This record gives sequence, C-alpha cells and structure tokens, in this order.
Amino acid sequence: MKNSHSESYAAAGVDVTAGYEAVERIKPMVESTYIPGVMGTLGGFGGMFAPDLAGMKKPVLVSGTDGVGTKLRLAMLLNKHDTIGIDCVAMCVNDIICGGASPLFFLDYIACGKNDPVRIAEIVSGITEGCRQSECALVGGETAEHPGLMPDEDYDVAGFSVGIVDEEKIIDGKKLSQGDVLIGLGSTGVHSNGFSLVRKVLDVEHADLTSPRPELEGKSLGETLLTPTRIYVKAIKALLKAGVDIHAVSHITGGGFYENVPRMMTDGLTARIELNTFPRLSIFDLIQKAGNIPERDMYNTFNMGLGMLLAVPAAQAGQALEILQAAGERAYQVGSVVEGDAGVELV
Repeated sequence: MKNSHSESYAAAGVDVTAGYEAVERIKPMVESTYIPGVMGTLGGFGGMFAPDLAGMKKPVLVSGTDGVGTKLRLAMLLNKHDTIGIDCVAMCVNDIICGGASPLFFLDYIACGKNDPVRIAEIVSGITEGCRQSECALVGGETAEHPGLMPDEDYDVAGFSVGIVDEEKIIDGKKLSQGDVLIGLGSTGVHSNGFSLVRKVLDVEHADLTSPRPELEGKSLGETLLTPTRIYVKAIKALLKAGVDIHAVSHITGGGFYENVPRMMTDGLTARIELNTFPRLSIFDLIQKAGNIPERDMYNTFNMGLGMLLAVPAAQAGQALEILQAAGERAYQVGSVVEGDAGVELV
C-alpha cells in the first residue's frame, strides 16, 4: 500500500491514505479481541475463523446484525466517539445469546463523510471493547468515505456477529411452561433504541448536555443518554455453564416490552411482569414528562430499566439470581409465565 495514492480520487473527496492510517491505528485494538479460532490478521479480503466443534453433535450458526441508530447524533454533539461502538456490538451479540449461541466473531461497517483516522480509531476502540466484553473477535470490517452523500463530520456504524450453539442446546421457548419464573436483567439506560423520540422530546440539539442534573443522580443529560448498552453475553453463558435450564430469553430493544417479550413466548402462554419488582430508571421519567408520553407508549418503546428477560424453572430461580449477581448483573425476579394469549401482561 506504500505506493497507493490517487490525486484524482483525493480531489473527488476520498483520501485512500487516510484509510491506511486508520487501519494502522486500529490494528492493535483489533488484535486485542482475538480469541482461539481467529486465522490471519487485518488486511485480507475476508475474516477467517475456525470454530472449535469438539463435543458438539450438530453445530448451528446463529447470526445477528444491527446498527446504533440516531443515538449517533449524541456522540456527534458531544464529540465523544469511544463508546458508541459498544452499542453496535451489544445490539448484535445480545440478540445472538437469546438463542443460547456464544458469539464467535464480529465485523463492523463505518460509513463517513470524510475519513478522520483519529475519530475512526475512537469509534473502533468502542467496538473492540464491546467484543472483549462479549468474548468474541473482531475479524474484519470496512470504512467507506461518502463525500457528497454525507457531511464531512457525519458517520454511521453498523455490524454483524456470528455465534454457535449445539442444536440440542438452542433456547427457543419450547420448554416454556406455566409457573416458570421471569428474571429481568437491569439496563444501563436507554441503550440504543427510541432515540428519535428521545431527541425530539428532549430537544437535544439545543439542550444543555454537559451540566450535572439532580434528577439524573448528578450526571449530565449527555452522559446519561450516551451510556453504552449493557452486554449480557457473559452473564447468560455463566448460567448455561452452571446448568441452569433457561427456557426462553428476550432482548428488550426497540418496541419495548409489548413487541419483544411476546417473541420469547409460545402459544397459550403469557409473561406476566410485575412493574414494582424492578427499579425504573430516572431517565425514563424525564423523557416521559418532557414529552407527555402515555405510560403504555413508554413500555412499548423503551426498556424502562430491564435490558433482558429470562424464563427459568421455578426451582432454579434462586440459583439463577445468585449466579447473575455474582457475574455483576442487577437481576430481579419480575414475574412468571401464566396461561393466556396476550404474550405479555404488565401489572
């Protein structure tokens, strides 16, 4: 690449040498995510991974893809780009673990108006941190300049991950039964969903994003909103390793409880969630008050303080809570599985 340079392409708005500089900056961070199975390093045309299939009867690959959405606008307003990559990884791996699959590797895609190697490195630092938190490898990615399509300072981040699970260990809700206990895992805030509504009602373009606010436990609005999505992979893997028979899992993302919880249920069964069993985060009170948002809409848009919901046999609920708390999670017994076709009931 030492001889790769095009004055004509640069005049059109694409500086290929900036891309090479970005790769050199991120290479050590990327290599810090490598786990057994990674083959090669950055620079190839495809990321290679050789999974360990020992002990598996019928390996099944599980994939997930997502982006960060308009939460990116907060990162741009605050000129803080080192956590948004965690959100990107989280939105993918948290979906994969719902099926019981351990994430193996991740790839990212960053589109930008102009390639700023320093900012790209900041973004990737978050992506690599998310990969380390989820024990998966960043095996490749792409950074693309889009002059004329995006303003120079704008960018978008997306990615996808692939995980693996033995077919007989897939979590698919088939074991769900009346009386199963529901356990909720605490969120770190809004995570990465509903930010079009958040930005509108809080008028973030003109709001004070940096001053401490008493109603947010002394944190600023910007810090609170930019808090990265919690990654639950290690916690779920700890439960599975301990032999907890997880019957179903739901990642509470866009669409909140009313859209996501029914996805983990089977016909004739409903998740009855008691709202007084877990703390509702103060940021949601602020959003609701600012936008005069109906209560149902709040639970149909945001996670409200729970980022993940699990269904386990009642006899294993206590063990599951102990394991989750030992893994650093704020875990709560929030309800049970009952007969019914509603999918979810909030009481």
